[in-house]
Amino acid sequence: MAFSDHWRTLDWDDIRLSIYSKTEADVQRALAKPKRNLEDFKALISPAAEPFLEAMAQQAAALTRRRFGYTVNFYVPLYLSNLCANACTYCGFSMENRIKRRTLSLDDIERECEAIKAMNFDSILLVTGEHQTKVGMDYFRTSVPAIKQHFSYLAMEVQPMETKDYAELKGLGLDAVMVYQETYNRSTYAEHHLRGNKTDFAFRLDTPDRLAQAGIDKIGIGALIGLDEWRTDCFFVASHLEYMERIYWRSRYSISFPRLRPCEGAVQPKSVMTDRQLVQLICAYRLLNSEVELSLSTRESPEFRDKVLPLGITSMSAASKTQPGGYADDEPELEQFSVSDERSASAVATAVKAAGFEVVWKDWEQGYSG
Repeated sequence: MAFSDHWRTLDWDDIRLSIYSKTEADVQRALAKPKRNLEDFKALISPAAEPFLEAMAQQAAALTRRRFGYTVNFYVPLYLSNLCANACTYCGFSMENRIKRRTLSLDDIERECEAIKAMNFDSILLVTGEHQTKVGMDYFRTSVPAIKQHFSYLAMEVQPMETKDYAELKGLGLDAVMVYQETYNRSTYAEHHLRGNKTDFAFRLDTPDRLAQAGIDKIGIGALIGLDEWRTDCFFVASHLEYMERIYWRSRYSISFPRLRPCEGAVQPKSVMTDRQLVQLICAYRLLNSEVELSLSTRESPEFRDKVLPLGITSMSAASKTQPGGYADDEPELEQFSVSDERSASAVATAVKAAGFEVVWKDWEQGYSG
């Protein structure tokens, strides 16, 4: 059994109606419980929960402090290539966009690593467009070890691969993989993924299963907020998390909640999420699961990131560049999307410390993850 089998038992329209039918009494009942289930999560992300945001925030902050203390992990994305063999309506790297393409050589990678290390990072997220022939395992076999020698913790966000490939990459130093379904609505998924291997909805959906089977330490999941109705998509993320933790309990998990950002050839969001609603979602995830790591990227504004930090966030990117060679060369025309928080890593760290938190520049090493 894989998550796709469980996904087939879930009906999008029924779940959406169930979320929107939740009442204030359902929300109050969820808030009063010491441990919440997925039905409670529906209530906490429903419109009925919006008047209870302050109570949700207080409980979410308390749960986060109890489990994670006052620490925030810092990471930075390193874009290796903007080559892509997929046509996706929302992505600046889509093969149909006429942009300059670049894949970093080993010399380029060395320069990028030096620039990133100078900012104090020791946890890094490798990102590429999805191009299996030119930026696939052959490329990773040389680039991953070269990068790993500079950083203690190495994560990747690349095209979905087979279990054996993930197992090999783990042996080369890979610690974590982030793979976002984009949307759990199969018909909406088909509308936005027009060509390439990414059109295979089920293969992408079962990627976290293959990651866990390969023994990857941490697995990140999430939906691209805006492609479809956000509450329903985010319920599916919660359901996916519940499944993964139940079946593959040896791995750690993280959730991200990226909202659509401006990029070359981008579509307009189908579902607009306000800042207040994103706060509601962050709190709801924390109230559902006190163990899951919650990550907030530079897609969000400095003001928002500073304010929401105490409520449940455990990791943040900083000083992000979304183009290959962005740290040493900085060519904006190559970027995947525009970031919102453009502060330097030291400036973000100063803001985090001013809020009473300690910045952790590396993730837990596998030897300590149990």
